[in-house]
Amino acid sequence: MTQRAPAMFIGHGSPMFALQPGKAGALLNDFSQHFSEVKAVLIISPHWMTKGLAITSGNLLETIHDFSGFPDPLYSVTYKAPGDQSVAAEVQQQLETAGYQINMDSNRGRDHGAWVPMIHLLPEENLPVIQLSLDRTLNVEGLLKLGQSLKPLRDQGIAIIASGSLTHNLYEIQPEQAPPFAYADRFEKWVRACVQNRDTQQLIKPHQYNQDFKRSHPTDEHYVTLLIALGASEASEQLHVLEGGILHGVISMESYGWV
Repeated sequence: MTQRAPAMFIGHGSPMFALQPGKAGALLNDFSQHFSEVKAVLIISPHWMTKGLAITSGNLLETIHDFSGFPDPLYSVTYKAPGDQSVAAEVQQQLETAGYQINMDSNRGRDHGAWVPMIHLLPEENLPVIQLSLDRTLNVEGLLKLGQSLKPLRDQGIAIIASGSLTHNLYEIQPEQAPPFAYADRFEKWVRACVQNRDTQQLIKPHQYNQDFKRSHPTDEHYVTLLIALGASEASEQLHVLEGGILHGVISMESYGWV
């Protein structure tokens, strides 16, 4: 490897993002140029939460349609990128060296938080894409540390991607092209500024520093994955802000890439 694999945070949006790429999909596809020397992708999604860490270790991974009430064509979409048992073992070794225990799950596939954004980022489906669970026993400081523990994998050609959303209030969801709620727009801009300044103190405790956090995230699982991506990145790297907009009034499609 002559080039470190990227670290990313991706706003994965609604499952319909798979069929309606829009601006955010085009930005992800353009960012794929940074994956030319990547050998595999490790992605963390808030839709696979576990007590302790687990990783997909199968070589063939099912496309999990973990949602309901969407148009029939969406349930026919599959993402056929392979898994890779040897890459999963590399991740396991790295995390165990860092003091974590990790369960190898040979039956688990990829949920929509993983495969939906990958359709646009790596549509060729040729790189192994394995999934790491979101360990809900880790607090935000622990998730930042987890990202730091994953960082060395980037020098082995494994990209680290955390999937989530900067704003995610499904109680207030609107039609797709509705204008953003003011609080969602404010919170997205606040997070962007904190990421640009690498202000981890504020990002770890957004409820203390930003009055829009609670409304933007009635539950925090789509936000906290950002800390993993931040931990896996470095201040010396170039930050790419992919401004995908806010859909449905409340769903941020913003993503970040570090190269």
